Amino acid sequence: MKSKHHFEAENVVAGYDQKTIIHHASLVIPNNQISVIIGPNACGKSTLLKTMARLLKPTEGDVILDGKSIGKIPSKALARTLGLLPQSPIIPEGISVADLVGRGRFPHQSLLSSWSKQDYEAIAEAMDIMNITDIANHHIDELSGGQRQRVWIAMALAQQTDILFLDEPTTFLDISYQIEILDLLTDLNLKYGTTIVMVLHDINLSARYAHHIFAMRSGKLLAEGKPAEVITSERMMDIFGLVCKVIEDPVSGSPSVVPIGRHHVSNA
Repeated sequence: MKSKHHFEAENVVAGYDQKTIIHHASLVIPNNQISVIIGPNACGKSTLLKTMARLLKPTEGDVILDGKSIGKIPSKALARTLGLLPQSPIIPEGISVADLVGRGRFPHQSLLSSWSKQDYEAIAEAMDIMNITDIANHHIDELSGGQRQRVWIAMALAQQTDILFLDEPTTFLDISYQIEILDLLTDLNLKYGTTIVMVLHDINLSARYAHHIFAMRSGKLLAEGKPAEVITSERMMDIFGLVCKVIEDPVSGSPSVVPIGRHHVSNA
């Protein structure tokens, strides 16, 4: 089912300990699409995502969900609409896969309520989507990195939110696991119309999987649009300082960046 939320950042300034990281960023998240935030290390990608997810409070500007500042939305109500998978989630000691996925149901429960049929169905569906049903009783510390990441995403899915933020969900994973995670997120978007916003490091995977790309440098939004509009040789120089050629991905037809490097400039 397609959601009809309107989510935007208006002239947001944010940072840590008196240091400004994000400088007057304004953007609208495309509904029911996959958006990816790209940019060099320390450019503010994760800080922007955390600010939009209300983990950081902007010092200027505001983040608006359906016409209302997210700072004024009760935490549980916000968590029923917006899910977040942070970059390095902390694993509770000794917890099983099913128990961790079940924690995603917290926003839907009252203080004294017991687990409902809907809770169990949401957990089962999330584990099925992420293909982890067969390891439901395993402890998290027994799993590989790719398996753990699927469990964390399943926990976020169990919240049954219309909007899902993921901060570098494929970092430190082998390429096969990266593709698996991104394929599963694409399935989620196609089946449920979930609005997904990710921070990714890999430009070519971003171009292949994103409907919309936000490109940042030094805390500012430099460009946004469809992958073909953002991933150009000129933009890659502006954003990353990278000399490259952009060709067509032979599999997806999306733009693909081929770095040149200083030893090959004369042959470019």
